Amino acid sequence: MKLVIDANIPAADACFGGVGTLHRLPGREIRAADLQNADALIVRSITQVNRALLTDSPVRFVGTCTIGTDHIDLDYLKERNIGFASAPGCNAEAVVDYVLSSLLTVSEREGWPLLERTVGVVGAGNVGSRLQRRLQALGVAVRVCDPPRAEQEGASGFVSLDKLIGECDVICLHTPLVKAGPHATYQLLNAQRINELAPGTLLLNAGRGDCIDGLALRSRLAGKGDITAVLDVWEDEPDIDAGLRDLVALATPHIAGHSLDGKLRGTWMIQKALAAQLNQPSGMPFSELCPPPALATLTLQSALPVEEALRLCVRAVYDVRRDHDALQRQVTHQGIVKGFDSCRANCPLRREFATLTVFLENDAVSLQPSLQAAGFQVRCG
Repeated sequence: MKLVIDANIPAADACFGGVGTLHRLPGREIRAADLQNADALIVRSITQVNRALLTDSPVRFVGTCTIGTDHIDLDYLKERNIGFASAPGCNAEAVVDYVLSSLLTVSEREGWPLLERTVGVVGAGNVGSRLQRRLQALGVAVRVCDPPRAEQEGASGFVSLDKLIGECDVICLHTPLVKAGPHATYQLLNAQRINELAPGTLLLNAGRGDCIDGLALRSRLAGKGDITAVLDVWEDEPDIDAGLRDLVALATPHIAGHSLDGKLRGTWMIQKALAAQLNQPSGMPFSELCPPPALATLTLQSALPVEEALRLCVRAVYDVRRDHDALQRQVTHQGIVKGFDSCRANCPLRREFATLTVFLENDAVSLQPSLQAAGFQVRCG
């Protein structure tokens, strides 16, 4: 059995080596010719899997080690009776970690307390629902907009997008890309809505780049300059708008979910799905794939202000400024397209907050609820 696999998928040997022969290629370079003798294709979000790629190939299974599936022509796979699996939720915790690191960084730069803000979460799926829970556990006021869920579950607990925009200081987008229909998200934040953002608003997008009108956002940032933006996803990746990149507070190359834990979880989930299709045992348990973290413990011996303690522990695991600076460096040296792809492909894989145990001694024990709410393991001495 031959498996064509994106070269940047971790633990491929451990998960798929026993199934067949692995043929690794950069995700953007996978072509139809590479699949002529392949039985399975394992990708990430940068490979467009469609009729043009799969026509005349013997591929019977496609797996994407990602949450999203908008790079996959699902209708064509169904037409060809090709098995398919994605990895919903595999890196959701990592994306929430990214959001908290970003919010704490911007709030420190701009001098406002995050815990006193009202945060709007647009899209309450695997990522958005986890972000909502963590923020509410921290005591942050949260508004949630998710029309499909509101339609299915009832309006209680949900608000409209326009109401959310009117009530929130911080807006976080975590929607899939839906181009048509009653719940389309393409350019969900269009020029009108971007112009309606209140001065001082922080807009963060870690969902899909096409959910924001990039030109309108660039115009607002370059003109009034009275809002702040954090972007991890962009229109036309990797050929992103250089002018917009220069104007946002934090610019990262679609790596919000790039934790080692999340990537390994995605690979493991696709391995299980392929094994099920082949009627084979599912292989090693997930715990055996994860190495111990480089920093497993941290001790706080005295109380700090809550947000200062949060920043200290968050940055011990992941500091979003590293990835912002890396993108700026790579774009300067290699240009937009090559710099974006190089930065994304070579991004150091971080660990998730839950891999750090924080020991609290003396009066630092008062920080336990906040640190646990943020996602850390906490022990009191």
